[in-house]
Amino acid sequence: MSSSGASFEVKGCEVRYYGPHKTIAGRVTGVVRVIIEERFMGNLSRYHLDLKVKADVGSVSANQVRTALLAHAAHQLNRLKSRHTDKLPLAAE
Repeated sequence: MSSSGASFEVKGCEVRYYGPHKTIAGRVTGVVRVIIEERFMGNLSRYHLDLKVKADVGSVSANQVRTALLAHAAHQLNRLKSRHTDKLPLAAE
């Protein structure tokens, strides 16, 4: 299987909502929606993922909270993308 025919691209993301954690002071939790476009074996799929995100930010501005939540989502996407694009070993022929 060649990785040249596969792709995994983030087309957009947005913070859907966020709020303070119910029990942990200084922690904010929320959801980030990410739009993914994936090409695999000639098929193109476009879908969205809703990622649960969190950030320990204390008392900061709304823009800083949003940035921290998007950074957590980016970290999750990088892990997902690395698993998705790893080359699988080929069986001996």
